Amino acid sequence: MVVPKPDSGILNRLYANLVGGNGIVSLDVPEKVLKRLYTYGSLQNTDEGVRFEVKNRLQDAEFAGVERLEINGDEVLPSDVTLETSEGDSYELTEIDETDPIGFPVGRTVYVTVAGLDLPTGDHDIEIDFLAPPFGSLSLSVTDAIRDEETVTSVPRDEADNYSEEAIAERHEFLAEETDTELDHVTEYSIDPEGLEGNIENFVGVAQMPMGLAGPLRVEGEHADGEYPIPLATTEGTLVASYSRGMKALNLSGGVKATVVDDRMNRAPVFVFEDARTARDFRDWVFDHYDTIREKAEETSSVAELVEIEDYLTNNYAFLRFDFKTGDAAGQNMVGKATFAACNWILNEFPGYVENFYLEGNFATDKKHSQVNDMMTRGKRVTAEATIPEEVFTHHLGADPESLVHHGEVANIGSMLAGTNTNGAHPANGLAALFIATGQDEANVAESSAALVNATLLDDNSVHVSVTIPSLIVATYGGGTGLPTQNEALQMLDCDGAGNVNKFAEIAAGVVLAGELSLASAISASDWVTSHEELGRNR
Repeated sequence: MVVPKPDSGILNRLYANLVGGNGIVSLDVPEKVLKRLYTYGSLQNTDEGVRFEVKNRLQDAEFAGVERLEINGDEVLPSDVTLETSEGDSYELTEIDETDPIGFPVGRTVYVTVAGLDLPTGDHDIEIDFLAPPFGSLSLSVTDAIRDEETVTSVPRDEADNYSEEAIAERHEFLAEETDTELDHVTEYSIDPEGLEGNIENFVGVAQMPMGLAGPLRVEGEHADGEYPIPLATTEGTLVASYSRGMKALNLSGGVKATVVDDRMNRAPVFVFEDARTARDFRDWVFDHYDTIREKAEETSSVAELVEIEDYLTNNYAFLRFDFKTGDAAGQNMVGKATFAACNWILNEFPGYVENFYLEGNFATDKKHSQVNDMMTRGKRVTAEATIPEEVFTHHLGADPESLVHHGEVANIGSMLAGTNTNGAHPANGLAALFIATGQDEANVAESSAALVNATLLDDNSVHVSVTIPSLIVATYGGGTGLPTQNEALQMLDCDGAGNVNKFAEIAAGVVLAGELSLASAISASDWVTSHEELGRNR
């Protein structure tokens, strides 16, 4: 009997195993990818025996037993092995087989304990042959180490409840002993530590940042429409005053018009191949199966919506940039999970051989600026604009419109010469203060501050000013936005909770425009240093 050769994916690899694998069925998982099942650094001696961890980082599966387990070349008896899942369920290895497997979904950790074994400090070789449908029979060979933890100082943790008053007090005592620091201000807080899990680890207190109120700012957007008092958390003198000045100028000019023009959050996995031709063929195959890939990605979330897969091929690498809409969340974790599910399907179905794969190839440029963000958008692409009459410049900003526009033209050359991420004066200033006040991920300022500023002198000597932020990463739901202080700041803007992220984006862009208008006018009028002397701490 001749078994016909299938055309694609898992069936093709099953065929190869059936024909050439002596009847043993297993999927062709690249060794470098397979090794990621093992959690390096997990090997340790315990009272029950030697313990290590295996975590499913590939695809939902089942664990159907171990065919062989060797440590340093010595075979371990199944009767000496117990398994415990991250949910606390325990199993004897002898209880598990193909007819009675245990669930092994993505994200689940299985703790393997070998009774009666104690390993010395140093490196140890672990080899496991195990069954994991639908992958089949897999072989894992790794080297891990038993480390001398006694010599390593660590912050106190309570594995049972690390947010309890006792755990926090123990860390306070640790700080007093290690640094001779008595905490009088850090420990004064009104929030409930038990509600901080998922936002902070090893909690000891709060960093109290002064918060000022700028504005209000008049915004005429498609989502924000009204006057908004702007909470800014900063320690820089003159910042709130400067932004308030810019906001007043915008209000005197009828307010700021704001428009969100695009919305996408990205994750950019990279696939490694033998040569560039295979990478190209892989790219073409992915686009041919786009609808199914989108379905697999969107199954992971009720919110994530795959908009596009961008492709960037170089050398023998295929970088794929998955672009999603993420609702009112910033969405970095959301798109990571969705892209991971899509890539697992791709790895299983692609008929060729993928040598290696990484969920992020540093091309999504998370927490850093990039030209691809400027061109393709990351987060919200939003523009804020206004036309400032000549009398507002002269009577309120103390600047000459023609001088301000000329200074902008000169500053553009300076920005190009310096290779900056923005031609603006200080977009990061207002964004950082607004982000800290409202519970945004403050590291996203690295991307969000890449603003494109323009000023055009009109025939009546008024100036049309605008700023486009191509990668404004903000949220009104999830992350730090639900913490008490930060949520109150969002309430000041009527932007707390779901349904408000585009409104918040429009307000944030207006804040940036106000800051650019104020500082540019101060520099043009040679009033920058004198303002800092009057209000700042550099005197």
